[in-house]
Amino acid sequence: MNFFDVFSEMLVILFCMAAGFLAHKLGYLGGETDQRLCRLILGITMPCLILGSVSAGDTLPSAGEILSILKVAAVYYGLGFLAAAFVPRLLGGTAKQQGVWRYCLVFANMAFIGYPVSVALFGQEALFYAVILVLPFNLLSFSLGPLMLAGQAKFRWQQLTSPCVIAAVAALVVALCRLNIPALAGECLNFVGSLTTPLSLLVVGSLLADLPFGRAFTSLRLWILTALRLLILPGVLWLVLKWTGIGTPLVDDIAVILMATPAALNGSMLAMEYGGDTECMAQSIFLTTLMSILTIPVLAALL
Repeated sequence: MNFFDVFSEMLVILFCMAAGFLAHKLGYLGGETDQRLCRLILGITMPCLILGSVSAGDTLPSAGEILSILKVAAVYYGLGFLAAAFVPRLLGGTAKQQGVWRYCLVFANMAFIGYPVSVALFGQEALFYAVILVLPFNLLSFSLGPLMLAGQAKFRWQQLTSPCVIAAVAALVVALCRLNIPALAGECLNFVGSLTTPLSLLVVGSLLADLPFGRAFTSLRLWILTALRLLILPGVLWLVLKWTGIGTPLVDDIAVILMATPAALNGSMLAMEYGGDTECMAQSIFLTTLMSILTIPVLAALL
């Protein structure tokens, strides 16, 4: 796939965010409506998306292949957590802003953007490898994510039993055991789960409508974060994977593309739900998503 094909895929993402922005200005979204949509996403559509991603049990990689892919995932997330341990202190800001830096460095928009781009670049078989790489994201994002964004004071152990965490654990069991979810159930899960991406993008666009997101263009911290998220971390991951040789060339390339995606949309939902810095989170998502329209096609052309 060439630069312009991937570029067009990214424009669709931006268009949906713009629609959410417009809906807020017209009075359709905003305030309590955004909060209700957030709860709908985290409680219903996102768990369905997670479980639906492993509903085709007979076509998933074998348990051995899955464990091999999870080794690549360990390097992927290890690199993100390493960056999250040091970079936020250097960037500075309030405690909640530093929580946003940590979340953005560890959790990228692997599913909403990573899935379609991976399939477009590497074919339909890439989806199953991407699904396995994303499974730890689902577990970690919804368990550690609130702790990163809101701090210990807002963390509750009940968060570990949220619908998304339960769905992530169930999906990992289904994938490892190669369990066959009935076709009708899988179709239902995928149908409801497919609402997650457009709803999330609409909510993020709505959140941006009331924020001085122009600050995102003048914030040196956000530009540094964006460079790390979109260029430096993918480059370092590519070097580490090539040096260690723990994955196949295809899995390595998919992992690099996933690492190059912008900050995860879930961050805005979690920041809103658990009391994080929603303004900073929305600005980070906006700037990284906007710039990824250029950086992902460039990286894809280089792979």
